[in-house]
Amino acid sequence: MRRPLIAGNWKMNTTVEEAVSLVSAIVGGLKAGGAVDTVLCPPFISLYRVSEILRGTPVKLGAQNMYFKEKGAFTGEISPLMLKSICQYVILGHSERRQHFGETDQLVNEKVKAALAAGIIPILCVGETLEENEAGKTREILTRQVSQGLKGITAGVEVVIAYEPIWAIGTGRAAGGAQAGQTIGLIRGVAAGVLGQEAASATRILYGGSVTAANIAEFISESQIDGALVGGASLKADDFTGIVKQTASLKAMP
Repeated sequence: MRRPLIAGNWKMNTTVEEAVSLVSAIVGGLKAGGAVDTVLCPPFISLYRVSEILRGTPVKLGAQNMYFKEKGAFTGEISPLMLKSICQYVILGHSERRQHFGETDQLVNEKVKAALAAGIIPILCVGETLEENEAGKTREILTRQVSQGLKGITAGVEVVIAYEPIWAIGTGRAAGGAQAGQTIGLIRGVAAGVLGQEAASATRILYGGSVTAANIAEFISESQIDGALVGGASLKADDFTGIVKQTASLKAMP
């Protein structure tokens, strides 16, 4: 069975002081160990301080983005070498990066390969817009994003995929559990074409998009969904820990 994973993407929110307070509250609200892998992804300026608080706890640290070069004249960018000593995960290809900063499938693929080379687990984000969804292009868009994002990746490495329908991110309009489960089944099939069936079956695929403590059970109950990439609700300690605890209960490992 795939071990469930809940990741919190804080996006461009929290000062360093607020991040320290939030992560302390989240860690305090979670039991040691547990049946769920938990990852927190604060802004870059808070990564080191948060890493100190997470040291010795089961909660892992993730970055929200990363460039694919190790170093060089890339003003404002963060490299794998800068992250590898403190981060276990990195979010790559988030729709906001694609939409606002022009990231392409090819660039995202370079980042995925760079993360793996540095020993960081990439969380590869994919998802279609409302217009693409309503035009019946979901399969086409996701097939392209997944196959291009995983291009050149071999079986045996760990990659997490997060399906985030763009029309559901921050809108309060989450996809239904059955719909999300079916779409994630499609994504797993595309991944099998790149990584092989065995590797794809072991790959954790998350749902993201207006996930809350009130609706997480609807998604986690679907066999294809292995967890969630949580946005707004991850900024509230009680909501986020509630999501983790419900996931642990519904996806209890034998």
